[in-house]
Amino acid sequence: MSTSNSKQFQQPGSLLRSPWAVSLSVWKALLLREGMTRLLSTQTAWFWFLFEPLAHTLFMLVMMTVVRSRTVGGIHTGVWLVAGLYGFLMFKRIAMQAAGAIGSNVQLFAFRQIMPIDFVIARAALEAVLLTLVFSLMLLLGELLGIPALPDDPLAVLAAVCANWLLALGFGLVVSVASELILGFRRVLGFLMIPLYFSSGLIMQLKTLPYPWPDLLLTNPVAQSLELIRHGFSPLYHAAPGVSLGYVYAWALGLMFLGLLLQRRFLQKLRIRRQ
Repeated sequence: MSTSNSKQFQQPGSLLRSPWAVSLSVWKALLLREGMTRLLSTQTAWFWFLFEPLAHTLFMLVMMTVVRSRTVGGIHTGVWLVAGLYGFLMFKRIAMQAAGAIGSNVQLFAFRQIMPIDFVIARAALEAVLLTLVFSLMLLLGELLGIPALPDDPLAVLAAVCANWLLALGFGLVVSVASELILGFRRVLGFLMIPLYFSSGLIMQLKTLPYPWPDLLLTNPVAQSLELIRHGFSPLYHAAPGVSLGYVYAWALGLMFLGLLLQRRFLQKLRIRRQ
């Protein structure tokens, strides 16, 4: 009898969840919601998501093969482009999606468990998963065509990709607040992605540029992350000197700290502004 009473007494407490468990549930729900919206908002949304990186890669591959050669820095031009485009698009898409993450989820502030930061994390995770699937298919397609496209050092690629994702997440936390507090910030952010496209080494090998451009461009952590991803695909790749994984992680941690600080500082303002 005492045992049954003890179980009945403990049952309500078992329904209480830790803050970590609540956050995981929120992220899972938001991830599913964002995924449905991202891929099923229109009948062709999923097609364009697949088509953009594939068309971009094929166009640049043709251009670089005609103008230059079939290899860049010791690896196949297609693999060089795919590895770079994977890292760049991950950073760009997470940043652009994070900029509108809070404003497009106004109604969900009715749930007190949901914080503005949750929208950014969910969108960053979704973009990473979708892009990884798309580019994995592209690499497998390259293998079927006889191109050595699989990475020689998967752990090195994983470490560089994680650094790039954390860098994008930290930047996304910052721009998610800025886009809500500064009028027209999203448009400015879109313009900033244009020079980043050319300065990150996506379509040119930084090592081949005349001095002092390689040193100047490598102050950009995105450029270093792309070089590290490519180096993980082949140890024969001639990466630019001075590339450091620790440098990218340091930038990522710094941006995440700044982003979390801004999220906490303007939490109430973001909630009130969007209610």
